[in-house]
Amino acid sequence: MTNQISQRVDVPFELGNKRLDQVAAELFPDYSRSRLQQWIKDGQLTVDGKVVRGRDKLVGGEVLQLEAVLESEGTWEPEAIDLDIVYEDEHILVINKQADLVVHPAAGNYTGTLLNGLLYHCPELIHVPRAGIVHRLDKDTTGLMVVAKTLQAQVHLVGQLQDRTMGREYEAVVQGQMTGGGKVDEPIGRHGTQRTKMAVSPLGKEAVTHYRVLKKFPTHTHIRLKLETGRTHQIRVHMSHIGYPLVGDVTYAARTRLTRGIGPQLRSMLQAFPRQALHAKALSLLHPVEQEWMEWEVDLPADFKELLAALKADAEADD
Repeated sequence: MTNQISQRVDVPFELGNKRLDQVAAELFPDYSRSRLQQWIKDGQLTVDGKVVRGRDKLVGGEVLQLEAVLESEGTWEPEAIDLDIVYEDEHILVINKQADLVVHPAAGNYTGTLLNGLLYHCPELIHVPRAGIVHRLDKDTTGLMVVAKTLQAQVHLVGQLQDRTMGREYEAVVQGQMTGGGKVDEPIGRHGTQRTKMAVSPLGKEAVTHYRVLKKFPTHTHIRLKLETGRTHQIRVHMSHIGYPLVGDVTYAARTRLTRGIGPQLRSMLQAFPRQALHAKALSLLHPVEQEWMEWEVDLPADFKELLAALKADAEADD
């Protein structure tokens, strides 16, 4: 992928009497509005060879010339980190993220993240915002993520997330026996006193989670979930809110429920399970360039399978 962009377009007369930044957003849909506005300010997007302001109106018939250089989007360092790549082409990358892997560098985690590994695998990602990461999984959540390898792909994938056409389905094991599936439609915002946590809040952003039961156990339930929105910790917050926190979720479960009658093997596994039992099982999207609908599904990780096996064995021993 080159870091030099050179494009020329004629302004249709029907776009006359509109601002340059509005016209540019329509004629260069592969780039975000904020990026186009910056290119206008920097003189990299010109009108008939002249630098003009983004708010200046066009009449139609002008020539827009884009001569831009993609700058590095950060100072992160590439690191050789094993990535389970499910699919890759020149536009997108789909990975099956392992547990105990932070997605993006932040305070306390500047190295050893998925982003560092992506830059090692594909150095050109330094020119794409957040190295192409368009949605995140928590450190200990496993499963499918899509990464944009170009600016164009990034804009299209972010658009699919915003208009809710990207499909994301998860599997989880929750504490308690559910009677059936349902929907949680509760806004999520930052916790009032614990700033590292999220919570259901009337001042939060819209959040909708659908869930259905896959298997009931005497004290737990294996469920499948589908996200309409993508708020931070959404599944974990919503399941805790309705009284069915995820197994292993030390942040949103007050305590691990160890109901009397649970066998010693299952008790030991529940106490030792090292993370929230949550896996991004399926991903579907419209390819940002080929315009082909694509779907992926990955197997449950080993620790998740072992948890289900222990729940099944305990239930059978109880019969």
